[in-house]
Amino acid sequence: MGKARSRPRADAALNTSRALAVPPSGDDHQERRLRRLRAPADVPATEGLFIAALRIRIPASTWNGPFSKAHPHIRLEALNRSDVTPDVSVSDYWISGAPPGHWAKELLSYDEVLKVDSLAEVGGGCVYRVTYQNPPIVYLYRRLSLPLQFPLRIQAGIIEWEVVARRSEFEEVMNYARGIDPGLTIVSIRRRPLRNHLPLLTESQQSLLTQAMAAGYFAVPRGISLTELARRLHRSKSSVSEGIALVEKKLLESVMRSGIMGQGPSNEAVTEA
Repeated sequence: MGKARSRPRADAALNTSRALAVPPSGDDHQERRLRRLRAPADVPATEGLFIAALRIRIPASTWNGPFSKAHPHIRLEALNRSDVTPDVSVSDYWISGAPPGHWAKELLSYDEVLKVDSLAEVGGGCVYRVTYQNPPIVYLYRRLSLPLQFPLRIQAGIIEWEVVARRSEFEEVMNYARGIDPGLTIVSIRRRPLRNHLPLLTESQQSLLTQAMAAGYFAVPRGISLTELARRLHRSKSSVSEGIALVEKKLLESVMRSGIMGQGPSNEAVTEA
């Protein structure tokens, strides 16, 4: 009798275990799948590059901010930058709307500007070579071993700034930028696989590329001749020419292999206004 009365309990337990083993319905399965997709993924910082276009208000302590704000109708383009000393840089700036030499005296009135040379009249403006004390961003980029992306466009106290960096360096640059201008505008952010952007350059080739870019060799118009670049790098002209040709060949091959040419940006998003 005791065994007969306990059987319903055993059957109930068996039914319960079977119920738990029943596969989830289609809706439940879909919901679980969506939860897994939405969960944050642990993506290694070295897997890709972040490319962001920013609009930032230049601080008053940097000469091109107050200068452009005082003349909101004019446009400035920083074409290049190279080191004079560890704390002093020289850049070629194109400034719109005035004859050669027009802005030289005013530029020299800023404390951090050390020297101004008027070079040439170009495209409705003039190119000035400005020697100045480094702003903090130069030290940050130097520490992170990042090249500044030229040209940098400036108008009415606002700079258009492109950041290209791996995740960890990108976060440092963004933290710095938000410290300067908490209301900065992120025009776009996109992400590319690292292989699409970094061909297999040797350390010396990467160094040559960075130095040539900083000196303005790839600027339009070119900021330095091949002869002057070789002299600055203490190398022969033929050695620098051959080195740059090899770098350009690798860059072109990398672009052709990755299929970047003709493709639109991936994962682009306008995130802040």
